[in-house]
Amino acid sequence: MKIEESFRVGSITKTRGLKGELQLYVDFDGLENIKFNALFIDVAGKLVPYFVTSIKYPQKNTGYLFLEEVDHIDKAAKLVKKDVYLPNKLKPKKKKEEFSFTDLKNFIAIDEQHGELGEIIEVMELPQQYIAAVRYNNREVLFPLNIEIIKGIDMEGGEVYVDLPEGLLDIYLE
Repeated sequence: MKIEESFRVGSITKTRGLKGELQLYVDFDGLENIKFNALFIDVAGKLVPYFVTSIKYPQKNTGYLFLEEVDHIDKAAKLVKKDVYLPNKLKPKKKKEEFSFTDLKNFIAIDEQHGELGEIIEVMELPQQYIAAVRYNNREVLFPLNIEIIKGIDMEGGEVYVDLPEGLLDIYLE
């Protein structure tokens, strides 16, 4: 399984107890509604499959899970701070009103000052904000995605209109 064929649902934050239970920080809305018996954990850049023995959601954004063959705290500790993924086929379809910044991947970014910047090749979700990456003049350019910068979105045309902060492109092109 490649990362492109999956979607991130959260990351393992810590172990619980001595029998290999893991605490999962869930940053994917609606994970508790998805039925799955296996998940993938990013170990050194490769997605490794694990079968889920049990999973509970005691509170919002938290899951407690047991994985097959992870039956001791020492085995569980190796998975702490790793990202957790599910296959794309399990991802629920969104309604149009549920559009988010991550859905802007593959849209064409058009700046008010500089014109077409290029296709958004990646949207990164950081704790503080979302960041878009585009290839502009053979360089990767990063810019924040927020309501101050985005001036409009053409859903049918696949374009997002932005007003980048003055001097931002100059940093990448010098």
